Amino acid sequence: MGVSKTFPVERIREAYAAGLRVFGENRVQEFAAKTDALRDLRDAEWHLIGHLQTNKTAKAAELFDAVDSVDSVRMAEKLNASAESAGKTLSVMIEINVGGEKAKSGVAIDSGELEQILRGAPRWGNLNIHGLMTVPPYTEDPEGSRAYFRQIRQIRDSIAARGLPQISMAALSMGMSHDFEVAIEEGATCVRLGTAIFGERAKT
Repeated sequence: MGVSKTFPVERIREAYAAGLRVFGENRVQEFAAKTDALRDLRDAEWHLIGHLQTNKTAKAAELFDAVDSVDSVRMAEKLNASAESAGKTLSVMIEINVGGEKAKSGVAIDSGELEQILRGAPRWGNLNIHGLMTVPPYTEDPEGSRAYFRQIRQIRDSIAARGLPQISMAALSMGMSHDFEVAIEEGATCVRLGTAIFGERAKT
């Protein structure tokens, strides 16, 4: 996945021309400003990978093919209703806050919210829950991420083994530009690359 947040339409189109088809954006409003200029890229997939506020689920369901950052029952319910209104089924992932960092979104592993989401899945006919996503605590050494990636893979495997209705655990989105090799070694099926594809972002 090419993480195209903060990059202009021209850079996204360059990546598309080079063969990239899966893109990740962090903010609903930022992507909304780009959509008209990208509408002709018909086989591109647009994923929301940033935290989604519940008051923006309708716009997110309209704009995106997938939401990779579901982190509460409330968000899942609102997103399902919005997808139903939009007449579409959204692919979604459950975001896990693997490091328990207060500054990051995602379901805390020991909060009970994850289990509630898993049990709620049969109610949400317009959501296709197909995996987990995580952003581990940052370390300069990519090896510092390995234990977190391994933990998420183990959680994914334990969920998959339960054979829950309306739940697929085929996807594991983890790893970014500085640690994606380690993520792949630990079982990632999707790595989210911004800097490695588009270069350094402008400092704000």
